[in-house]
Amino acid sequence: MGSEKAKAEFTIEPFIEGDPGPHVEETITVAKQSGLDVEIGPFGTTVIGEQERVFELVSELVKTAMDNGASRISLQVTSI
Repeated sequence: MGSEKAKAEFTIEPFIEGDPGPHVEETITVAKQSGLDVEIGPFGTTVIGEQERVFELVSELVKTAMDNGASRISLQVTSI
């Protein structure tokens, strides 16, 4: 049996079209540096990887976003 994977989809606010701000840019940098699969969309970001690592990364992402001015983070985590 292989390791279970998870997908975390998140949106960071405030959302300003064309000007993501440090709360978004810094969080995406952390996601990209994680080594997990990252998909950046126009309204949110998805991270996919081993469950344990995704769970750890979610905590890092929330802290980074809030520390850089986010007012809200919408998050959905799915086992895949």
